[in-house]
Amino acid sequence: MASPPSEPLSARVRRALTTPPVIPSDGPRLKTNLDTDLLKLVAIAAMFLDHFGDVFFPGVGIFRWVGRIAFPLFCYCMTVGLLYTRDIRKYLGRLAVFAVVSQPFYLLAFHPYDWRTEWANWNIFFTLFLSLLAMAGLKARKWWLFLLGLFVVSWWNFDYSGLGIQLMLIFYLCRNRPKLGAVLFCLTYATSLLYGDPGDPLTLMVGNLAVDWSFFAIFAAPLIFCPTHSGLNIPKYVFYAFYPAHLLLIALLRFAAGA
Repeated sequence: MASPPSEPLSARVRRALTTPPVIPSDGPRLKTNLDTDLLKLVAIAAMFLDHFGDVFFPGVGIFRWVGRIAFPLFCYCMTVGLLYTRDIRKYLGRLAVFAVVSQPFYLLAFHPYDWRTEWANWNIFFTLFLSLLAMAGLKARKWWLFLLGLFVVSWWNFDYSGLGIQLMLIFYLCRNRPKLGAVLFCLTYATSLLYGDPGDPLTLMVGNLAVDWSFFAIFAAPLIFCPTHSGLNIPKYVFYAFYPAHLLLIALLRFAAGA
């Protein structure tokens, strides 16, 4: 009996590009750390230190170094959310609402005296929203949506530009291959060893080697790729509300100190 003809390569490529992946309904959907409440708690603590140091101790590296782990942790937690959410539109809607709500507090905290010229310096929720939007397009194989999110976040004045999408791609595509994901994640930040500015007070000097401060994001890797079991169960809106609340606190402290 003749064997059935194999599927042409063009048809296999087309099917791969147009058919959304099957996500298991039972069991874990990632083999990385699912203890996301712990990760979010670490992330918001690191973010607070980062922002506090930026405003009050701009030349002290330790605040900003610790703060580098926050962004990859947020991106990872969003990747977990992308795989587990029942309604991606509501998820995106929450990010969009808090992005808009947080913007005045962001300007008060970081640009209280030049907000008229810096009003389009967008807070991190906008970056997270666009990164998740792009990844939702990739997951659904709506490539126009992926490219739209990537273009907007890379072209306009958004923190981290397209790095959020790059990190989420690693976390998503390597969700069942944590060792490969860890290698790719570390390589993303290993390049920071090559272009540190010795004149930047935030640069870490190791002998003659200038390590750019973005390198410290690499220390998020153990939290992301090594499972923990803290048992924490914190309402999700606590993390959302913390962002504008901590910006307001920094703004009030800044005005009180006359900074």
